[in-house]
Amino acid sequence: MTETPIKVLICEDQELVRAGYVTVFSAQPDMEVVGEAADGRAAVEAARRLRPDIVVMDIRMPVLDGIEATRQLAGPGVAAPVKVLVVTTFNVDEYVYEALRAGAAGFLLKDARPAELVNGVRTIVRGDSLLAPAVTRTLIGHYAGRLRPADTANPARQEVVRALTPRELEVLEQLAAGLSNAEIAAELVITVETVKTYVSRILTKLGLRDRVQAVVLAYRVGLVSAAG
Repeated sequence: MTETPIKVLICEDQELVRAGYVTVFSAQPDMEVVGEAADGRAAVEAARRLRPDIVVMDIRMPVLDGIEATRQLAGPGVAAPVKVLVVTTFNVDEYVYEALRAGAAGFLLKDARPAELVNGVRTIVRGDSLLAPAVTRTLIGHYAGRLRPADTANPARQEVVRALTPRELEVLEQLAAGLSNAEIAAELVITVETVKTYVSRILTKLGLRDRVQAVVLAYRVGLVSAAG
């Protein structure tokens, strides 16, 4: 149990589902539900007022959808971003991809077990991304073609290349391929702790919050492509 409970804001337009979330999170000794919202606009306003540690966000909602609400709370240029966990019934790759690009730190389906939901919140709050390697491979790779095509001369790619050492670039490429820290360590014959250090440096140098953003950036600038 932590000294300060994790403050959770729930954004869900279905009242019964929202009540279920409240029950699940309120039952945890290290969590506190600080607010609820039934649409994206209300979620943005509540998050800015309450400053929760995490927002549990639905995608399909009235007034303002969850993707745009996520962008306003955690997207590029947001001065004080809030961590967002997207939870939805829509297992559609495009929704997941757009939510992650908007700044979400993770994604779960509503049929996830309560224990998975609780663990997802804890995972994101401690600074990790809730995006399994398999999801990275199938999701980001599939939609990479919609991003800027690989072009070794494009300025954004060159900026990334200049910012990172050759080894850091190798680690970034492995991240983009969907490898876990342990898999990267085995691939590059280094320790897991060393991988963590490299990942931390990559995020700092590129001004990114988590490995999800690093993966998206690698595809966006053409450092890697869906073809590998």
